[in-house]
Amino acid sequence: MHLHIRASYADLYHLAMGQAWFREGLADKRAHFDYFFRRLPFEGGSVVFAGLADLLAVLAEWRFDDDDLAYLTDRGFDSDYVAHLRDLRFRGRVEAPREGEVMFPTEPVLRVEGSVLETQLVETIVLNVLNFQSLIATKAARMRSVAGDAVLSEFGLRRAQGPGGVMAARAAIIGGFDSTSDVYAAERYGLRSEGTMAHSFIQWHADELTAFRRFAEARPEETVLLVDTYDTLRSGVPNAITVAREMEARGERLRAIRLDSGDLAFFARRARAMLDDAGLGYVKIAASNQLDEYVIRSLREQRAPIDIFGVGTSLVT
Repeated sequence: MHLHIRASYADLYHLAMGQAWFREGLADKRAHFDYFFRRLPFEGGSVVFAGLADLLAVLAEWRFDDDDLAYLTDRGFDSDYVAHLRDLRFRGRVEAPREGEVMFPTEPVLRVEGSVLETQLVETIVLNVLNFQSLIATKAARMRSVAGDAVLSEFGLRRAQGPGGVMAARAAIIGGFDSTSDVYAAERYGLRSEGTMAHSFIQWHADELTAFRRFAEARPEETVLLVDTYDTLRSGVPNAITVAREMEARGERLRAIRLDSGDLAFFARRARAMLDDAGLGYVKIAASNQLDEYVIRSLREQRAPIDIFGVGTSLVT
């Protein structure tokens, strides 16, 4: 299971209604609930469905543990009802589209069938997992639609609301992103992981060139150099060119440079010219810094020679 969610991940009124049904002898009566949404996010035309795999994994191991049951007892729930919950498992049925398919307002998207007790108790989990991941996948799809053939990498873990960043990484891939910086998500979900370097690594060293050299020596097969710590065009790109040539002498290749501030279109064009003049046409240019679908579209319209977009805050928050 990718998400550690217990059956107590529910709203209190579900458990209160459950006790009423249990007292009436109706807890096992068959029922179904349809999942749908009312309004489109981002002023768009559709929503990308995501979160099903995580939801099914949660439901497969759904149960109340001893701590849950002790809490419910302390909250005054009937002892025979709590005893019933101890043995309760989700035995219902879920009908849903494939992840990545589009859905529209007010139409039934997913159906949960089972006893009225179990289907009602899992409602919050269903909404929580599907709503969040579908929202992220939809935002990702909007960026994919304007990014052309550029690589989109999800950089949002540090900006996300706690562990939700792990789910966001997978949802971004469903929406059309190519990779994630989130190592945990990449490991758990089998995603492509990708990263660059931080300003702190450069500042830790005596000078930028030394920092670039040490980093390239440590990860030559995936080296992406962050060139805007001090002066992008006077030191960052020239030092990256120096390191790229040194790597070539060792039979290696610099993968990319990264721009993280300023006028990205301007710096990308200037950096591209400098790299090409140095015979480094294969070195790609990555860009980050508060990107969203509107900024990416603007950069594409300006024909900024950016090959990789790293997106965080606007995707996951």
